Parts: sequence; C-alpha cells; structure tokens
Amino acid sequence: MRKKQQATLIDALAFAAHKHRNQRRKDVEASPYINHPIALARVLAVEAGVKDEKTLIAAILHDTVEDTETTPEELRLRFGKTIASVVAEVTDDKKLVKHRRKELQIEHAPHLSKRAKLVKLADKTCNLRDVAKSPPRGWPLRRQRAYFDWAKRVVDGLRGAHPWLEALFDDAYRARP
Repeated sequence: MRKKQQATLIDALAFAAHKHRNQRRKDVEASPYINHPIALARVLAVEAGVKDEKTLIAAILHDTVEDTETTPEELRLRFGKTIASVVAEVTDDKKLVKHRRKELQIEHAPHLSKRAKLVKLADKTCNLRDVAKSPPRGWPLRRQRAYFDWAKRVVDGLRGAHPWLEALFDDAYRARP
C-alpha cells in the first residue's frame, strides 16, 4: 500500500476505535465492538481480495453513524463524500422499529452502490460467523436460525456484486445453527 493509503486506513481505524470505545458486542464474551469493523475490513481485503481504499474505509466506519454519536456530516468532512455516502447507504434509520429496518435492508439491497454492496456482504458474513461461533446472550436456537435466514434474504438482493465474497457468505450460511 502507498503511505497515504495506509495513513487514511489507520485514521479510519483510530476514528472507529474512538467512536466505539465504550461499546461491546452482544456475544457471550462481550468482545470489544471495534473487532467487528476490523473483521469486515479483513474479510474484504484478505479473504475477498478487495483493494479499493474507499470500500475498506467505509467498512471500518460502517456502524459509526448508526451506533455512535457520529454524524454523516462529520464523516463527510473527515473522510470525504464518497465514503460518507457508502456509510449512509448501509446505515439503518434507528427511528424506525426493528422489524421495519430489517424489511428495508431486504428492499434496498438490490439498489445499493457497488461499494455499499461489498460492505453489506462483509457485514452479513461476519455477523453469521459471529452468531455461529458465539451467539448473542439470550438468543435461543430459533432466533439464531431466523437471523441466518433474514441475512440470506438481504444477501440474495446483493447477488452479482462479488462472487468470491458471496461464496464466503454462503460458507458462513452453511454453518447455520
């Protein structure tokens, strides 16, 4: 990687780590939240061979607006319009009830930009891996399976974006509890 690219990726990692610093995942271990965006970037870059810097940065930042006090404007000013736009595409509107947010992910999936599709594919892949390995506390088997099936419906709308990344998702889906 070029030095400028590394600095930008490192800046995004530092920014996301700071924003998610007090958050934990819902898994049994209550692992640090920052592990999730790092996992997305790893799946994209290492497992799927995605080299596009803006996609990788958007993956690292993908939950900052949805789950922290970060604003879209803050992302735009710090990381640029393209990255802020990709993050906006994958951000749920928390003012809506959970069921509606989940429906909208399914409805919007086919219409996302290429970069947003890649981030969404990596997000769903990582989430399935996490649920299979260490489900959230209090999630019975039925809820875990329902999550897998819903994630598949979202990813079905993303098909054609990146066959290798889709295969990684399919592998994770086959590990369905």
